[in-house]
Amino acid sequence: MTRNLLAAIRFTVITTILFGLGYPLLVTGLSQWWFPHQANGSLIEKNGQVVGSQLIGQPFSADKYFHSRPSAAGNGYDPTASGGSNLGPTNQVLVTRVAQDVAKWQQEDPSTPIPADLVTASGSGLDPDISPASAEYQLPRVAKARGMSVEQLRSIVAKHTQPREWKVLGEPRVNVLELNLDLDGSTASAAKR
Repeated sequence: MTRNLLAAIRFTVITTILFGLGYPLLVTGLSQWWFPHQANGSLIEKNGQVVGSQLIGQPFSADKYFHSRPSAAGNGYDPTASGGSNLGPTNQVLVTRVAQDVAKWQQEDPSTPIPADLVTASGSGLDPDISPASAEYQLPRVAKARGMSVEQLRSIVAKHTQPREWKVLGEPRVNVLELNLDLDGSTASAAKR
């Protein structure tokens, strides 16, 4: 009995050290070495200050910015409250919210169909990307607010459009924060000229 108890204690101590300390330290060290940007949250800096992450969406409401898709995470884009609303398609709360978002977007352009991702939240509520169709839908508003032509703006959006992963996974997407930061830089450059 004592022998079995000592073997169980030794096994518990060894596996705790190996899998509770050794493995996490090894994986953390390797990720810091091979993928330091991703391992540290894919943070985006502007003028030496962290302004966000490539992986977590942010709300934008000014006309001069492309707007993100809605968020159901906490009060919006709260990484500590990640998750969808879990509301079904017949839930009146969801139907009302989507109808309000559709009405808001229709004020911008009543003749163009609204891309679905502009009125529906992602599963995590933190999606940093919009579809190219959503970016295209917002072009006239952003171009007008920034005093740019739609074609100038379209070329900047194209530069930020990422294809499917390995040409088969996911859908093409545009990172809203990176696009808006580039637009701020482009507008500042154009203003200096």
